[in-house]
Amino acid sequence: MSKTWTPAQSKKFAREVKLGKPYYFVYDISRRAAPYEDASLYSEVVFTSRLGLTGTPCTDGGQSAATLCLNHGPMFDAPPRGMRNIADASPQVAGPMGSDNYEGILDEAELRGLEKQAAQTSNPKTRRRLGGWRI
Repeated sequence: MSKTWTPAQSKKFAREVKLGKPYYFVYDISRRAAPYEDASLYSEVVFTSRLGLTGTPCTDGGQSAATLCLNHGPMFDAPPRGMRNIADASPQVAGPMGSDNYEGILDEAELRGLEKQAAQTSNPKTRRRLGGWRI
């Protein structure tokens, strides 16, 4: 079972961090900015050294373990189940088919994505004319 540290336990997390071991935290993705992206993705961080003055573990970028847990917590010592890593490629649901002689079979996920994309497009008969918000 994976261990979890909440933002309130950031100092405890900084004491228990092992250098070179990956730790994980979750990003909540805005559905407005990325409507076809998953709602939550996890990221991996590895603490490789210690800060000179305090001795707390830090990343290559110089961010300490306590600060990272406080700002992005909760922190996990194993990847969260059912989530995709933010660094992995997202599943493709639509895209260009290629040249004229290309024939491909769309799988169920691609068809659902195309139907969702078609349902969310605007109807040209009901949308305002260009610049209609101006007086």
